Amino acid sequence: MKILLIEDEPRAADYLRQGLAESGYAVEVAHNGTDGLHAAVNGDHDLIILDVMLPGIDGFAVLSALRTSRQVPVLMLSARGKTDDKVRGFDLGADDYLVKPFQFPELLARVRTLLKRGQPVAIEPLLRAADLEIDPIRHRATRAGQRIDLSAKEFALLTLLAQRSGEVLSRTQIASLVWDIHFESDTNVVEVAIRRLRAKIDDPFEEKLIHTVRGVGYVLEQRGQP
Repeated sequence: MKILLIEDEPRAADYLRQGLAESGYAVEVAHNGTDGLHAAVNGDHDLIILDVMLPGIDGFAVLSALRTSRQVPVLMLSARGKTDDKVRGFDLGADDYLVKPFQFPELLARVRTLLKRGQPVAIEPLLRAADLEIDPIRHRATRAGQRIDLSAKEFALLTLLAQRSGEVLSRTQIASLVWDIHFESDTNVVEVAIRRLRAKIDDPFEEKLIHTVRGVGYVLEQRGQP
């Protein structure tokens, strides 16, 4: 992760640069608003830490100019903690505003939050077995192109079996992962759910995907393949 630090005070800049570098970030430092704006516009930084009180172009002007071309996260630093200053910073497009003096762990926590917020959301891939397709995000299951209506627990059970395709799951594992219950020997909730799921997933189709491994548990797999 690359961070641009725009801070005119040498001691503060060195302190923050060292602390961020020790935390695993690559840090570029600019000591005035003009150089900072040039670096911000032309760089590929993941986050900008921007002081308000800068020689030449102040932090507000830097932020205003930056927002015409980039939407990189910006954390503003200032000794001016008045509400009007904070509101101005947020109105110009700041993502966070930290008033000096502050403790470095607080700044680091805010940096982590902003960087995490800017990361793309991971898209959970589709799960497939033979002609069965499961979309965990949209909570949809189809087989041979036919939509299959499942209850929430049936979908959770099918998703679990598909995620662990080829792995035999015991009744205890299934009960714990799907129902969050400790398995009891006289509980047949798993058998009932498997039976209902088979009626929708397997019974209307020639090829069966949910198999019983006697004395062990259940597995979802396409048989006959290497």
